[in-house]
Amino acid sequence: MTYQALARKWRPRNFSEVVGQEHTVAALTNALDSDRIHHALLFTGTRGVGKTTLARIFAKALNCENGVSSKPCGQCAACVAIDEGRYVDLIEVDAASRTKVDDTRELLDNVQYAPTIGRYKVYLIDEVHMLSGHSFNALLKTLEEPPPHVKFLLATTDLKKLPVTVLSRCLQFYLKVLSPEQIAGQLEAILQSEEIQFEAPAIELLARSADGSMRDGLSLLDQAISHGGGQVAETAVRAMLGTIGEAHTAGLLAALADQDPQALLAVVAEMAAQAADYEAGLDELLLALYHISLQQMAPEALAAKQRSQPWHAELAERWSPEDVQLYYQIGLIGKRDLPLAPDPRTGFEMVLLRMLAFRPADAHTQAPPQTPDATRKPARLGPAASESAGRKTASTVPATARAAPRSISADNWPTVITKLGAAGFLKELAMNISPVDTDSDPMQFQLDVSHEGLLTEEREQVLAEAISGYLGTKVRLRIEVGSVDTETPAQQNQRVSSERQQAARDSITNDPHVQEIVDLFDATVVDESIRARK
Repeated sequence: MTYQALARKWRPRNFSEVVGQEHTVAALTNALDSDRIHHALLFTGTRGVGKTTLARIFAKALNCENGVSSKPCGQCAACVAIDEGRYVDLIEVDAASRTKVDDTRELLDNVQYAPTIGRYKVYLIDEVHMLSGHSFNALLKTLEEPPPHVKFLLATTDLKKLPVTVLSRCLQFYLKVLSPEQIAGQLEAILQSEEIQFEAPAIELLARSADGSMRDGLSLLDQAISHGGGQVAETAVRAMLGTIGEAHTAGLLAALADQDPQALLAVVAEMAAQAADYEAGLDELLLALYHISLQQMAPEALAAKQRSQPWHAELAERWSPEDVQLYYQIGLIGKRDLPLAPDPRTGFEMVLLRMLAFRPADAHTQAPPQTPDATRKPARLGPAASESAGRKTASTVPATARAAPRSISADNWPTVITKLGAAGFLKELAMNISPVDTDSDPMQFQLDVSHEGLLTEEREQVLAEAISGYLGTKVRLRIEVGSVDTETPAQQNQRVSSERQQAARDSITNDPHVQEIVDLFDATVVDESIRARK
């Protein structure tokens, strides 16, 4: 018996089997069941998400011998013929190969004639955006006022290339890109039905490589089954796709954490020996960094994905969140630049070396000994050090600063924030609080309730130690959440910015030359185009 590819064998035969397009299925089902069937439907979306499949099911629902409904029987002669691609009243056209106007006119010459055996004559035009301009013109009149026995089903992967005159005559359905989880679920169900052994990590790799397309996922699954000798194993799938194994990913990240370039390049050499795909390897690295970031920020979310590994937790402890975010960003930029590299391996190695060369300020770097030098500035809290190293601030303030305590008030609080050198969330917290009583112990501040999420015990402690360093004496801090009576620095900045923007608007609208242009051309000044000078 001739082997049938999985993508054809498991193509959905009815709406209930369609995966991931619930919104479109619901609309089509309601239209069929309520007998409100538009004469022209347009399905748009990336390749392999179900455009022509939905169109064929819709054609089957229209011509099922048991009547029009959202649940065609699948057993009658019409349903079987449509499934097998031999139904005479379902005319399928590949617009990519029939772009000429003569082809379109020949097609439309038969529109006026009644269906041969079915209830409706259905025209399914795939990749309709490939038609020429003259072909679209020939199609327009028929598309606008077709005979009652004709339905048009159009499919395209490039909606922008369709004339608006065509779009306005169609009921449009946007098919979503499928998630890796949706594709993996369908692949697992198919393998279980086919009684083929598989490993879950292998299915996850295939689902990610499908890039949102169920058809691509099924094609890759077919290839994986052949490659694995009748089963789907992770090692075989990695070899087929050219992706690196978890051991290589962990080795690369461990070398990064150790700041060991030799170990890093040794792992790359192992990858080269296995003919790894470096772009896929970079994807694996980015995914691991994502999991490490989840381990730091939301470990319960990582646990829910069932992707937590012991080395995720270890690296999450060794790296600051800023480190992980920076490495991820470098990796993303490196992925974009990889095709420009002299060769893929060089590009991949440069991404890794860039991760070694650039990193946030080290929170654990030992501060140099302080000397009484009036020209030196207070140490700044960098992005990585603003919270974890804030407690060192007091010791890094010049001795002259400690010898001359300064008081804090609502008037000078914005200036004090600048002197503290806070950054990141710590600066955001400082910008949204206002001094209430700075002579008390602890000092009293108010935080606007709309920014309550900025307040944590650690940030409050770090800010207290930064203020202690600024004043040259140990102080305690208490931040209460509520309605702020005095304008915070953030509110002040927002007010000043709004006033400056309003002044810029007034300057433009009141300008006599602008008014003359408005009157002469019946023009309008677009507020959004006006930008105040900094």
